[in-house]
Amino acid sequence: MTSSYQDEHGNVHVVTWEWNSKQDERPGLPWFGIFLVIFGGLLLLQQLSPDFREAGSVFVLAIGLAFLVSWLANRRTSALYIGGIITALALSNVLSDAGIISGDGWGTLFLGIAFLAIALIRAAGHGGWGWQLLIGGLLVLSGSSTVASHTPGFPDIARYAWPLAILILGVALLLQAASRRRLT
Repeated sequence: MTSSYQDEHGNVHVVTWEWNSKQDERPGLPWFGIFLVIFGGLLLLQQLSPDFREAGSVFVLAIGLAFLVSWLANRRTSALYIGGIITALALSNVLSDAGIISGDGWGTLFLGIAFLAIALIRAAGHGGWGWQLLIGGLLVLSGSSTVASHTPGFPDIARYAWPLAILILGVALLLQAASRRRLT
């Protein structure tokens, strides 16, 4: 709805009222719904047929990579997050099924790396580091300590991981508070 009026000085003002400026656009595909249907179907198929596990992991990895390609093309934040998370989790399954890696902690490690990559992409785009850096760092620390604890001859650092993470977080918060005080 558009209306116009003239004020006491003779100036004409035009006011436009709209619910949606893109009313003529057709709605796009509900990508998140499509993803949930595919992912849920694959999970169900893996439960019904254990032999399908490897093919399912590769397919889920392909979905994650497709979302990352979509992010490269469209720069939609949701595609970056969904693609990064799916790719990280599927990659650990694909590498495990292929016999390249074994043991626990790989999914957590890859997920942490994905969040660190998202934090780096945000920072490069002047969006700041965000919570992704903290979550990614904690996941990398947890995953890598679990992976390392299964490596023969490698010291068991898993028992030091969480106290070290808490210590680093505390120091970061104190440094942030100190820098705010200097600014005021």
